[in-house]
Amino acid sequence: MDAFTAGLLQRIETTESDLTHARETGDDFLVEVEQAELDDLHRLAAEHGVEIGALSS
Repeated sequence: MDAFTAGLLQRIETTESDLTHARETGDDFLVEVEQAELDDLHRLAAEHGVEIGALSS
């Protein structure tokens, strides 16, 4: 796995964790921010053919 793929997968994993935390704490603004970030990361992964598999929520 190259550095780009590894970094992207790590960012997705971190963002998913941050999104879960925001939902658990009821921070609606942060939920929106983290969801937008996650959507962008998924788009980026798709554009570069990166399989996110089990990481996807």
